[in-house]
Amino acid sequence: MIQLHPDDISFPDPRFYDGHDGLIAYGGDLSPERLWFAYQNGIFPWFNPGEEILWWCPDPRFVLFPKNLKVSKSMKKILRDQVFFFTENQCFEEVMRNCMMSPRKDQDGTWISEDLISSFVKLHQLGKAKSIEVWQNGELVGGFYGLVVNHVFCGESMFAKVSNASKAGFIWFIRKYSERYSLIDCQVYSEHLASLGAEEMTKRIFLEMLQTL
Repeated sequence: MIQLHPDDISFPDPRFYDGHDGLIAYGGDLSPERLWFAYQNGIFPWFNPGEEILWWCPDPRFVLFPKNLKVSKSMKKILRDQVFFFTENQCFEEVMRNCMMSPRKDQDGTWISEDLISSFVKLHQLGKAKSIEVWQNGELVGGFYGLVVNHVFCGESMFAKVSNASKAGFIWFIRKYSERYSLIDCQVYSEHLASLGAEEMTKRIFLEMLQTL
């Protein structure tokens, strides 16, 4: 595992570096420049609050091809009945903060720090990051955010205050941008996204697609 220097945003090439469970480096900072460089190379931060920043590029990678999206009958009805209203890029920072506060299964804390929020907001202002908001009766009840690298949407985190809110927003987003994004990066396996059609692929193939799509 490589230690990063605060003044150098470079990373070990993830194609040739196989760390433990995808961990390839630690240290550095969460500057917008480093984050953008990392995501362009298939690397993302994930660490416990108050501890060293850890950088990952797991193998296999969990992804979703928009054409493989699975929508259950119950979700089709929710969308048909317009239970939720969807927007994008209306309150990016608020979405991030809700993700930060959202409880996670088998996790005591969150990797979403104030520094990370600050940098992502700057990337959002540059048009490199976007948010999807889910509303019900005028209240923000769900959403998610991520970075756009060419034709790949790198999903970061989502939250839901009511049942099915984030799932509905994700389906709406995939349907709307099925021609814009060739691949959705979901990073690591989750039952929630597997139920929507996400699947695993090798790191090698993912990194090739990230550069060519």
